[in-house]
Amino acid sequence: MKIYTKGGDKGKTSLLGGSRVSKAHLRIDAYGNVDELNSWMGVLRDHKENTSRNLLFIEIQDRLFTIGSQLAKEPGESKFPIPDISESDVERLEKTIDEMNESLPPMKNFILPGGHQLVSFTHVARTVCRRAERGVVALKEHEDVNDLIITYLNRLSDYLFMLSRKLTQELNASEVPWVPKK
Repeated sequence: MKIYTKGGDKGKTSLLGGSRVSKAHLRIDAYGNVDELNSWMGVLRDHKENTSRNLLFIEIQDRLFTIGSQLAKEPGESKFPIPDISESDVERLEKTIDEMNESLPPMKNFILPGGHQLVSFTHVARTVCRRAERGVVALKEHEDVNDLIITYLNRLSDYLFMLSRKLTQELNASEVPWVPKK
């Protein structure tokens, strides 16, 4: 299979189902952001400090691929069966967030991203996740989108924030509070 088709050279691409749309279409932007997030999850998974989280990260990457595929599918298209995101996917993230939260000191301020390269990468993944969520919300304002996609992305950004705090703790890095200057 050739990797290049030249079909996109004029700024159009195909959705699953065959219709051609602008590469600037909200749907393309939405699944492009999810794809970028999936790549950042791969960066996090590749760090030895996250070895114990590899199975969860692979599960998250699988769900992000599912979300991207759902977003890449033409509305109403049924020839391409794609799995769904489920409430249990969201609950899995919530359970993990709750477990991490139990072992962390309470937050008294907002936290500045940083302290260790892996913590910073986790914050980048979190902000890309927020952008992906905003893109799906923008698409939903114009087309039908499964509400669980938005819920999952929202919870995933919460998970990534808590993961950044947990990694800060595990790596004995500094958590720098944001204290507004008066």
